[in-house]
Amino acid sequence: MANQSSETLTLLSQHGCFGGTVDIYSHLAEQCQCTMKFAVYIPPQAKLRPVPVLYYLSGLTCTEQNFMTKAGAQRYAAQYGLMLVARYWCRFLC
Repeated sequence: MANQSSETLTLLSQHGCFGGTVDIYSHLAEQCQCTMKFAVYIPPQAKLRPVPVLYYLSGLTCTEQNFMTKAGAQRYAAQYGLMLVARYWCRFLC
């Protein structure tokens, strides 16, 4: 019997930003045994073609929201066609 992933993504919110969208997802992290969240900025170019992805790992006191809210990177990501993924990784604060 093949291994099957039980992981599912839940879309928590979505809003428009510089012609693209910022999506916030949650998923069950099997290894950490908790629900974790991540944010994705999807630039407008992703509607037409595959785009490169930049992953940002938030620090100990940051969440997936900090980078998306405070960095202002979406404007540049929209300009250059770059998808941004900011995940919250601290297993101690799940």
